[in-house]
Amino acid sequence: MGLLFPAGVLIAVVVFHATVVLSSFPATLHLERGVPASHKLKLSQLKERDRVRHSRMLQSSGGGVVDFPVQGTFDPFLVGLYYTRLQLGSPPRDFYVQIDTGSDVLWVSCSSCNGCPVSSGLHIPLNFFDPGSSPTASLISCSDQRCSLGLQSSDSVCAAQNNQCGYTFQYGDGSGTSGYYVSDLLHFDTILGGSVMNNSSAPIVFGCSTLQTGDLTKPDRAVDGIFGFGQQDMSVISQLASQGITPRVFSHCLKGDDAGGGILVLGEIVEPNIVYTPLVPSQPHYNLNLQSIYVNGQALAIDPSVFATSSNQGTIIDSGTTLAYLTEAAYDPFISAITSNVSPSVSPYLSKGNQCYLTSSSINDVFPQVSLNFAGGSSMILIPQDYLIQQSSINGAALWCVGFQKIQGQAITILGDLVLKDKIFVYDIAGQRIGWANYDCKL
Repeated sequence: MGLLFPAGVLIAVVVFHATVVLSSFPATLHLERGVPASHKLKLSQLKERDRVRHSRMLQSSGGGVVDFPVQGTFDPFLVGLYYTRLQLGSPPRDFYVQIDTGSDVLWVSCSSCNGCPVSSGLHIPLNFFDPGSSPTASLISCSDQRCSLGLQSSDSVCAAQNNQCGYTFQYGDGSGTSGYYVSDLLHFDTILGGSVMNNSSAPIVFGCSTLQTGDLTKPDRAVDGIFGFGQQDMSVISQLASQGITPRVFSHCLKGDDAGGGILVLGEIVEPNIVYTPLVPSQPHYNLNLQSIYVNGQALAIDPSVFATSSNQGTIIDSGTTLAYLTEAAYDPFISAITSNVSPSVSPYLSKGNQCYLTSSSINDVFPQVSLNFAGGSSMILIPQDYLIQQSSINGAALWCVGFQKIQGQAITILGDLVLKDKIFVYDIAGQRIGWANYDCKL
């Protein structure tokens, strides 16, 4: 990303050992992984949660860095979501919003909202945005160019009777939200030349939710809204980039240990071992060209056309998905290869239809390495922790189940947090590429 900007505006901000964030401006917000550690789920419940998540993927130069320290634990058997605290309006008010790479728009619950939760099992205070209480707020009309940009990506709709730019997002599980767009100030801290500069702000357009339905109304993991990180013009990252505040790139490094945490950055994390592959152009999500899968160094017998991107198939990177998903034509050879390459001391075990294994050994010693190979010669190396999850123990042996699930009837591959953790990921929207490197995100 550094080569995309004039050298005069690039400042390297060190955030990890041997790893830097490039930019002339950074701002920070805190991400937290929600839900108490005692709330455990079965694999079938996680699959259902991801099914709902996938239905929520809406089809629809140089600057600075905003970094979000992540809190909480990565554990696929905890019901969790990544969220951050934003400050909006004048005077600034706090709003906790879910980080979502599968949609574009930032929206928050607004005053007089119908169905919006008023309390949260995440033990965070919920707020309601009131445009009338913020002197810097203004409504977005249908004639506003920013509304027109949203119309092109199906992120906005126009009500002719009141000339008000609005939105309606309906999800496959029956939940949804609707409301209208406002413009107001987003507040953040900035870093210039290694020094923290407080009280920065920029005007952005975001949604004011007046109606929520379905799971969005449930208080167990309620937040104030959703922070879309998609590629379209209505996303906050695109808006800030158009103002020259941040680059059109973001990165994350999610911890995979029990302590959890990590960091999410509006900007580029630079690490010498990062490899890149091109984004598939003209797609609503972060689609990559997956070309082959190797298990223990051997290519699986999968027709490459299985992974080709079209209107209803392809490979998607999605940090909001807990597990990982393979189309049926790739899933069966994958499971067969894993089972064929485990140590003889490992006992295959079917648990409620999921392929699992019993072992008393360290999984790094008895399970094979997996390589996902992408266009441009870039490979993503998966160690056993990147495709297995521990479910329980039986007679003193640990029960490890394959975290990759089969998608029936669709040629879609989705790589979720199971795969993305313990790696730096860079979403270079300006350069139309995604990069990654294995990394100890505890650092």
